[in-house]
Amino acid sequence: MDLQELRKRIDGIDRCIVELYEERMDVCRQVAEYKIETGKNVFDKVREEEKLAKVRSLTHNDFNSKGITELFEQIMSMSRKLQYQLLNEKGHIGRLPFLAVDELDTQKVRVVFQGAEGAYSQAAMVRFFGDRIDSIHVDSFRDAMGALEEGSADFAVLPIENSTAGIVSEIYDLLVEFENYIVGEQIIKIEHCLLGVPGTKIEDIQTVYSHPQSLMQSSRFLGEHSWQQISMPNNAFAARKVSQEKRKDQAAVAGAYAGEVYGLEVLACPVNNVSSNSTRFIIVTNQKIFRKDAGKVSICFEIPHESGSLYHMLSHFIYNNLNMTKIESRPIEGRTWEYRFFVDFEGNLADGAVKNALRGLREEASNMKILGNY
Repeated sequence: MDLQELRKRIDGIDRCIVELYEERMDVCRQVAEYKIETGKNVFDKVREEEKLAKVRSLTHNDFNSKGITELFEQIMSMSRKLQYQLLNEKGHIGRLPFLAVDELDTQKVRVVFQGAEGAYSQAAMVRFFGDRIDSIHVDSFRDAMGALEEGSADFAVLPIENSTAGIVSEIYDLLVEFENYIVGEQIIKIEHCLLGVPGTKIEDIQTVYSHPQSLMQSSRFLGEHSWQQISMPNNAFAARKVSQEKRKDQAAVAGAYAGEVYGLEVLACPVNNVSSNSTRFIIVTNQKIFRKDAGKVSICFEIPHESGSLYHMLSHFIYNNLNMTKIESRPIEGRTWEYRFFVDFEGNLADGAVKNALRGLREEASNMKILGNY
């Protein structure tokens, strides 16, 4: 038997597979209609596990057993997505507990940011809300989230990602812990400067203060000198310390804005390694709201610690034509080597495709949470 003859046999088998697949999907549609009438869930884990065990038993070797398991996992995943789509078409997708608004109410509100006066967070706040905003500042990110929870602030401005240093992991963890939601974002270009009290010369400096990330982002410049580097909770704290102590042997790495606030002189600028360095800040509130023109959704979820589970979750974006723009993971407290995933994707909570994807994710993942639409 030659190669062409074998290929013809494969083509014939493939046609049969396609016909049987379409027949199976038609039956799945009927199953979905039954579930709609009876209120049953689309995802039935026990049924799917029984089905996989049964089809594995029909194979004749280990290779085929593994292959048929993977094939039927995909087939059942596609069946579920068809059923979710039908639920959406029939108007059974359900309402998400978020209220759409035309604009965020930024008048007569109080905004909280972490750090001291002059922090990059304050600059992001002013860029987003304007310079006439009523604001307070706190020592920690947790304090800022707590201020929203207790009602002493309406919005918080928090750094979540830097283009050079990566994510601010604590913010991800706090978004899970607190019932606060992202409603906006603001990107600020980060330009670190070396600041000292007026009259300070580079050769006078012995100690430099700044946030650990800022020290890392300015490592090349700082590495040219034998200065002691001391970490501070915030760049603005560093600038305030240098200003208050008025010592010419001390300097701070912070933004020029902090230098203006604390009366410091710019000794060198910029000192960061990468000129395109930027930080993305999120605007957070304790209300479940989103702007009608919002275009990005952030969610997090946990999944079983087993092969293929993440792949199946992410396939919901593919089948609903949603563009995933970011994925991060964080360890789950108390569960060694298990992770919570954070995903950003394009869309609006009012879109049918978004609702459809979230319905599937919620049924198949553990502890899925919508972090915001902005």
